[in-house]
Order: sequence, then C-alpha cells, then structure tokens
Amino acid sequence: MEALEQAAYEVEVYENHIEVLLSMHKECAEPVKWKRLLSNPEPRQPQKSGALEQAAVHTSEMYRPSFWARLFKLEARQREALIVNISAAQAEDERDYQARLDDWRTAHSEWSDEREIAIRILDGDRQAKLDAIEAFESFAEISHLGSAIQMIVHEGGILEAKLVIHGSDVIPTEIKSLLKSGKLSTKAMPTGRFNELHQDYVCSCALRVGRELLAILPDDLVIVTALDNVLNSSTGHVEEQPILSVALSRSTVDGLNLEAIDPSDAMKNFVHNMNFKKGVGFSAVAALDPQRFAVVV
Repeated sequence: MEALEQAAYEVEVYENHIEVLLSMHKECAEPVKWKRLLSNPEPRQPQKSGALEQAAVHTSEMYRPSFWARLFKLEARQREALIVNISAAQAEDERDYQARLDDWRTAHSEWSDEREIAIRILDGDRQAKLDAIEAFESFAEISHLGSAIQMIVHEGGILEAKLVIHGSDVIPTEIKSLLKSGKLSTKAMPTGRFNELHQDYVCSCALRVGRELLAILPDDLVIVTALDNVLNSSTGHVEEQPILSVALSRSTVDGLNLEAIDPSDAMKNFVHNMNFKKGVGFSAVAALDPQRFAVVV
C-alpha cells in the first residue's frame, strides 16, 4: 500500500506540474489605478494631545485627602505621588506622539512616493515604467518556473518584455501515469507531445507577462518576446533566439475567456511572429519592431 500511495502521489505531482505550466496566463495581479492614487489625501501630521497629562493634572487638582489619609498623615505622600504621576503622564504622552509621528512619516513618505510615480507614469515617463514594474515584483512565479525577464522601453514608449525560457529545464521529458494495478508507469515523452507542451507553456507565459504589464501600466499595448535555445541554421549551433514575439493589446486581452482558451491558439488574436511545427518544435523568428506599434500608445 505504501508503494501504491507513493505512485499515486508522484502522478498527482506530475499532473499538477503540467497544469501549472499550461495555466500561467490564468493568474494576474489586480490592476493599478494610477489616477485613483493621485486622489488619495495627504496623511495629516499628528498633533500633541497631552491627554494623559491633562487627566493626571485633573486628578491631582481634585485630590482631597480621606479621613484615613489625615489620620495616618499620608496626605503629603499621596500628593507627591500625584505629582510624579503627572510627570509620568507627560512622558507617556510624548512617547505616544513620537510613535504616531514615526507612523505618519512612513505613511507620508509612501504617499509621496506613490504620487510621484503616478504622475510620472501618467505622463508616459519611460523610466517610471521600469521603476513601477520593479516595485510590484509581479514576475516572481514565472522566474521560479525557469524563466527570466528583461524589460525594455523603446523610443515612442512601447514596452517590450524579453522572456528567456529554457523549455528543456521546465517541460518534463517523461510521462508518469498509473497502471490498472495502481503501480507507477514512467515512459519517455514523445517528441511531438514535448513540443506541444513547450509551445503552450511559452504562449501561456507570454500571455501572463503581457497581462501583468497591462495591469501595472496604463499602456494599451505591450510586446512580449520569448527566447529559447534553438538551432541557428546559419551557424549550425544551438543559440538563444526569439521563438515568439507578440504584441498584446489591452482591448483584445480583456476580451478573452482566459479560463477556456488554448494558449497557443490564442496567439491568432494578436499580431505575432511564431514558427512552430509539432515534429520539429520552434524555429527562430524575428522580434516584432516596436516602432510599428508606436502610434497605438
């Protein structure tokens, strides 16, 4: 039973891994509302209240010695304790004020930074786009799955994400399944199946990157260019070259039913360069020229 349970677990992990690879495009961060950020009110600097001191002073002023205090000559000691309480209350008021002041400084700094980058983003500042992308860290999950991303803002403001994908490091080379007996079956993955998974993964990642960028930025279009190790027919060597370059427009992305699409088929909705054959896999293509889309932004 232990061996059967282990076999079932391995198959479950394998199938989950495949599902994750092919559904990268389904997840995305919430869109940033840059104009709304500009309307956020400036945090107000706190004022000293002295509430505790006032209460301690009031208690001291209202003090009337009791019968027992007069009888045992405790009045002077009690009045002295009340004076000490006023000093302690002053110190506590100051500590509270300094804590609120520190919180205000942090909140005001964040408010100021958000306002500054929002203004720059809405003005189309090229560096602001890169700063915002870095600040939101939206691509950590893809990086963990074997991809690296480089952002470039071209002349005219078009942003291109270059996505490095090493498919052989991410796509399984074996197929795991359960036999009728419940035992584990491991077979070499056919080349055609491997290539199809590779294509879907690349296209899913491209859609995910495009969606994340469109969520962070107010741009109407971004370019995603995926690179992988493919044969360079002019040199005969395997080199890192573009295998997919796609211009993802906001209006078209928003119109997709992302839960139901096939990532590879979805590329037909966009201007793109991709050369793929099931038996061969990807061939190198030219990256899209950003200037072609400069008028869209």
